[in-house]
Amino acid sequence: MLKSAIEKFIKHLRYERNASPSTLRNYLKDLEQFVEYVTPPGEKPMALTNVDHLVIREFMAHLHDRGLQKSSIGRKLAALRSFFKYCVRESFVKQNPARMVATPKLPRRIPVVLSAEEMNNFLDWLARAEPSRPGVRPLRGKTAAKQEAEARLLIKRDRAILELLYASGLRVSELTGLNLSDLDSNEQTVRVLGKGRKERIVPYGSKAQTAFEAYWPVREKLLLASQKYRRTRTAVDFEAVFVNNVGGRLTSRTIRTIVKKYVRIANVNWDMHPHSLRHAFATHLLADGADLRAIQELLGHRSLSTTQRYTHATIEQLMVVYDKAHPRA
Repeated sequence: MLKSAIEKFIKHLRYERNASPSTLRNYLKDLEQFVEYVTPPGEKPMALTNVDHLVIREFMAHLHDRGLQKSSIGRKLAALRSFFKYCVRESFVKQNPARMVATPKLPRRIPVVLSAEEMNNFLDWLARAEPSRPGVRPLRGKTAAKQEAEARLLIKRDRAILELLYASGLRVSELTGLNLSDLDSNEQTVRVLGKGRKERIVPYGSKAQTAFEAYWPVREKLLLASQKYRRTRTAVDFEAVFVNNVGGRLTSRTIRTIVKKYVRIANVNWDMHPHSLRHAFATHLLADGADLRAIQELLGHRSLSTTQRYTHATIEQLMVVYDKAHPRA
């Protein structure tokens, strides 16, 4: 009964809630881990109606003993709450036992955000940067001239990626999922499919538009080259906005590598990742007087409390400036 209820729940998320593939994977993984915990060796899983809050508390304690972070434990508890909420609605059980288990208290983390000047200097440097690739092992079968030619192409693509991340505050998954039909270059807007498959329209500025104009010929060359010299099983994606050197859609992992690469080349001591540009986007808008509700819409947050984290980041930045500059600090 427990396993079949989970299967029905996952189908509900997929077909009724239109959940993303990553959401489905995470829910299924967390719930399967719970099933494994409540299944004695060589026996069937515990009956769904026998699962109470004490069992779930024991599961939470088990995860804690295994050294899982509080954030990971909280995520698994949230999955169980959603699952049992569905079970109550479908009359599989009478009440939601996971609601009686307290969520692990997380330390409030204020995101470290680069200043607007630092971001502008970094992106302006990227616009002028030479296509060098220090520290990268030469690719097999490629001459130095071929590598440099490829680097000249990719640096224009990578600049468009970084400019768009900062200009629009997109999540990495949202950026990699972009298709050509999502972009409106006349209005300088992008249509984004965010969490929960919720669609929103986000503007981007002139710097990102300039980067896109430099990237489009590069994209055509990458697609043409991938068709001419087909030596990979990667499918050419003619709809994707951002493609790799064999014509496939870029992955989130590749975007993270790109960000780290240019931080290293720029020789700046930043712990920067793609989400850092999203943080910077929100914090800099707020610092310049943008309305918090408007920022919530641009980021695609369901809850205003999630967006309010950036007010704490802005206050902390002001305190740093105050401590450095005020004679009586």
